[in-house]
Amino acid sequence: MNRIDRISAILIQLQSRRVVKASDIAERFGMSLRTVYRDIKTLEEAGIPLIGEAGVGYSIMDGYRLPPVMFTREEATAFLTAEKLMEKLTDPSSDENYKSAMYKIRSVLRMAEKDFLENIDGHIEVFKSRRTSGTKMDLNPLQIILKGIGERNVLSIHYFAAHTQQKTERCIEPVGVFYQDNYWHLIGWCRLREDYRDFRLDRISNISLTGERFRTLHPNLNEYISRSAKEKNLQAIVIKIEKRVVPYISEQKYYNGFISEREVNGMIEMTFLTEFIEGFVRWLMMYGDMAEVVSPVSLKEKVKEISGIIHQRNS
Repeated sequence: MNRIDRISAILIQLQSRRVVKASDIAERFGMSLRTVYRDIKTLEEAGIPLIGEAGVGYSIMDGYRLPPVMFTREEATAFLTAEKLMEKLTDPSSDENYKSAMYKIRSVLRMAEKDFLENIDGHIEVFKSRRTSGTKMDLNPLQIILKGIGERNVLSIHYFAAHTQQKTERCIEPVGVFYQDNYWHLIGWCRLREDYRDFRLDRISNISLTGERFRTLHPNLNEYISRSAKEKNLQAIVIKIEKRVVPYISEQKYYNGFISEREVNGMIEMTFLTEFIEGFVRWLMMYGDMAEVVSPVSLKEKVKEISGIIHQRNS
């Protein structure tokens, strides 16, 4: 990226947030803080009213407005792809809000980009999994949850816990949401259980903002997930499995802590994180003659132990 493009991108970044740290700009563009300060000075000399505070960051003076941002064809295509995902993977309210935003984005595109999007619109599609999420269509939980996170507002939910088969009413201090295996999840501090809990959105039958603001400083979502993984003492597992088997375990692997995969010598090497070695072994043994344990040694030993018991009982 040349210097002019970089300075323009920094200006857009400054418009995107109330305050932007110099270190964030440096990390994004892979440059030194000294270069950041030089580029910021260039913007100031160009007449951009920037406010800088040591140890805090930079912001553009409130009330200052710049001409509409122009998007590249690649950026516009990314927006269109995201629109398809939003339509299928979020609740109706989030989808409608995104569509509204897309109209505004399209309105500032050049005619060539508008025509390009029209041409490819019917050639991008996202299909829902056969295993539907089951979220009630009239709840629009994502918008309520995100508002609760942004305003630090306590949520009231009616929740069905699958492991106890019980319905409970709970007050939650929301931490974050994530999407995994066709389900949206809410991580929050549950006042009923006095601990952090993972709530699947399709099991929430009612949700509302209580109007009560919470003051507890909870970790962000990534911090919580990292800390949770350490507390659970997850173990890394590496196996090799024949290519022909892979299509048949596309969903099963995620339930067993799938992380990544790569091809090695004609086989597919998969990495998992799990806290239940024995449970993983019993799943793996369904494909025993088509799979090979790479690590850890304890997993190999467990496979031999269970195989020995099976052989003994059936000999």
